[in-house]
Amino acid sequence: MWGDIAISFLLAFIVSFMATPESIKIAHKIGAVDVPKDNRRMHQNVMPKLGGIAVIAGFLISIIYLLFVVTIEGSVDIFGQEQYFKKLLGILLGIIIITVTGILDDTKNLKAYQKLIGQIIAAAVVVAFGLQIDAINISSFAIAIGLSRWISVIITIIWIVGITNAINLMDGLDGLSSGISLISCISLLIIFALNNSPMIAILVIASLIGALVGFLPYNYAPAKTFIGDTGSNFLGFMLAVISILGVAKTYTIAVIVLPILVLGLPILDVVWAIIRRIIKGKSIKAIFKADNEHVHHKLVKRGFSQKQAVLILYGASAILGMFAIIFFDSGIWKALSFLLMVAAAVALGYKNFIMKKNQANSETKYECTVCKYIYNPKYGNEKAGIHSQTSFEDLPDNWVCPVCGEKKNVFEIYENK
Repeated sequence: MWGDIAISFLLAFIVSFMATPESIKIAHKIGAVDVPKDNRRMHQNVMPKLGGIAVIAGFLISIIYLLFVVTIEGSVDIFGQEQYFKKLLGILLGIIIITVTGILDDTKNLKAYQKLIGQIIAAAVVVAFGLQIDAINISSFAIAIGLSRWISVIITIIWIVGITNAINLMDGLDGLSSGISLISCISLLIIFALNNSPMIAILVIASLIGALVGFLPYNYAPAKTFIGDTGSNFLGFMLAVISILGVAKTYTIAVIVLPILVLGLPILDVVWAIIRRIIKGKSIKAIFKADNEHVHHKLVKRGFSQKQAVLILYGASAILGMFAIIFFDSGIWKALSFLLMVAAAVALGYKNFIMKKNQANSETKYECTVCKYIYNPKYGNEKAGIHSQTSFEDLPDNWVCPVCGEKKNVFEIYENK
């Protein structure tokens, strides 16, 4: 088993790492670039956004090769009673639909409802090929709740489409969606190993981990490329599908809750986005209207840098993953104890961070790289209504250099020479 896992990881890593620079070239050729044209975008320069095809290529080449090998060896029977060949064929067709939809969106900017249609079709194909939850076993009470055909179909489609959009909406900072997906994959891999999940699920998730590790060096801040809607939709789709595939033998309440815990951060973000948009827009249609109120936007508005915001969200995702693993392996009380200790550590760390940050902001000067004007928080910018002791991070977004009129993004930390 471990040899198969190692090979699936390494092959996906190598392909993804080598394919990403090529995806950058292709993105520029076909116009799949992201232009910072509104305040939702956190980058300042035009960026290629077709990195997802490298991740998909690494994943597919790895998993196809491994399935060929394990079938010849006879270690996995993909044509047996579990009908893995049929289910994997459905997943492959779903990946094709999701990828085509993503590429069209990255190049043509599809409308929200058009992307949703593509996601629903991909999810429906997966269900049609037999991958769905048929029953839920409440093992503590020896009760099995059977789900009717249509309820099973609806629940599965909602789960796949929901997680796909959750990861897609998290794609707002360099390395955010890919990093959180990687952490979620590692958590699920550990849970699958503890749960004696199907070998197929373990190989699939190991390949996805390898593809993400190969891509992340190009995507982490400062990013050379974005994963794009092609990649973020693929990641969400695969996480949703793998979580079903991995618990296929034991649909107990506890096991089904684990993927929800692991993916808790993007799930909470998308649920709150839906509620927020309906309240603000006073219409169901408002759900499809993008905004800059996601959790990563709020962290940046609170004064954290993009890297700091990403690392904070990585940490939150890792904590949820660890909570799910401890809950599954050691029970709810140890999991809650872990969560309380983490909460105490975070509270102390945050207080210390704020104190140091405020002290640093009051002393750090910034220099305009165009005209060499130096902004000093000690004096502020009275002509523009900026009072003394105003840190650079607290300056309004529309503030400009009083000498040359350039925006804040051209300023760098001034170092005395």
